[in-house]
Amino acid sequence: MNSAIITCAPTGAIHTPSMSPYLPVTPEEIAAESLAAAAAGAAIVHLHVRDPDDGHPVQDVGLFRDVLAMIGQQSDVVINLTTGGSPHMTVDERIRPAMELAPELASLNMGTMNFGLYPMLDRFTSLRHDWERKHLGNKALIFRNSFEDIERILRTCGDQGTRFEFECYDTSHLYNLAHFLDRDLVRPPLFVQSVVGLLGGIGADVEDVLHQRRTAERLFGDQFEWSVLGAGAAQIRSAAVALAVGSNARVGLEDSLWDGPGRLAESSGVQVERVRAIAEALHRGLATPSQARDRLDLRGRS
Repeated sequence: MNSAIITCAPTGAIHTPSMSPYLPVTPEEIAAESLAAAAAGAAIVHLHVRDPDDGHPVQDVGLFRDVLAMIGQQSDVVINLTTGGSPHMTVDERIRPAMELAPELASLNMGTMNFGLYPMLDRFTSLRHDWERKHLGNKALIFRNSFEDIERILRTCGDQGTRFEFECYDTSHLYNLAHFLDRDLVRPPLFVQSVVGLLGGIGADVEDVLHQRRTAERLFGDQFEWSVLGAGAAQIRSAAVALAVGSNARVGLEDSLWDGPGRLAESSGVQVERVRAIAEALHRGLATPSQARDRLDLRGRS
């Protein structure tokens, strides 16, 4: 089996600072978490940024630029910028950092969906900032990713040489990706990230995970690299399934705050170490950033 490409997402747009004291907020914290994840074995870091004062998700190009500079001084890890941002943002806001910074890799959500974060309010009742309750409690939240939006991002960022991590939250999103492949708006090898366990998308049962793989194999043959992102408690279990069948995995505090039942993860690097141990137990190595670039056909740092 190929070595496993591990992606780490050290912060994101789902969790809030009141949920965990370990969630990085400032550019310095996000960069430090990214470097620790790379040192633990992550070949790719998937980046969001936050307002340094209250921690709400933002798409501030200056903050992204700061994080990229700090990481680039110490590591050749592949940088993957979000174009998802937050469901509360407009598409213009979401794509601006990737448009201005032209990363070698960017995430791209492959379909519109309900986005249910409100059950988290049952667990996290003490919130420090007004925005946190509004962010989590919206039962009418729809994450817009229309065909028009997707095509716009593909053309705008793709013309700059950026490749994509296609985030697929349900089986229909795989078919959406196949549609764009048929139209020659994307080209292999496709980096398919199956997202499981988030309310509004496909579940995280083992059969759900494997159904995603079977569908991708039917649609894309050998023209894709498959990875799995499990939300919350499903993170390590879903990663283990992906690694066991020869594929790749994503972990990090963006997707799960936990390092076991009732135990907060003190860093994303800890979660990378968990999946590294699983990969090694399966006699699989971890891909280096250079190997990940080759397999995903990325243009490189320059």
